Amino acid sequence: MTISVGDKIPSVTLLEMGADGPGPVTTDALFGGKTVAVFGVPGAFTPTCSAKHLPGFKDHAADLKAKGVDEIVCMAVNDVFVMDAWGKAQSAGGAMRMVADGDAAFTKATGLEMDLTGKGLGLRSQRFSMVVKDGTVTALYVDAPGEFKVSSAEKMLEDL
Repeated sequence: MTISVGDKIPSVTLLEMGADGPGPVTTDALFGGKTVAVFGVPGAFTPTCSAKHLPGFKDHAADLKAKGVDEIVCMAVNDVFVMDAWGKAQSAGGAMRMVADGDAAFTKATGLEMDLTGKGLGLRSQRFSMVVKDGTVTALYVDAPGEFKVSSAEKMLEDL
C-alpha cells in the first residue's frame, strides 16, 4: 500500500556521504522535529532527474525555505557513492541532502517502488515529492511512470 497524506514515515536506515565517508541516517533523524521537502527520482544521472527534477528543487531552495521548509532531501535507489557524485555534478551541496536508498528500504516501505527490470534498471523509486512535518506526510505528489508533471518543486511551492 502506498503511503498517504497523514501517514507517519516508516523507520528505516538510509546512507549519506559525510566528511569521513558513507554513514547511516535514519528516517527518524531525517524527518523528526522539522519540515522536510523530500523528492525521489528513478535514478541519479538519468535525463529528466538531472535536467528538471533536481535542478528545480535546487533553484527553488530559498523559496521553499521561505515557505517553512527546513530541509530539502533528494533520494534515489542508488548507492551512496553515486548519490554523492550526482550531488557534486549538480552543484547541489548546501541546497539539499543527497540520501541513498540503496536497498530500496524506504521505497518499499512507502509503496513507492516500480520495477524497471526489463529496461535494465531493476527496482527503482517512482518519481515523487512530499512534504513531511515532524515525521508525518502533509503533502504527496506521485507522477505516473515516465511522466514529470506533479512532483516538481514548482508544484510544491504552489501548494505551500
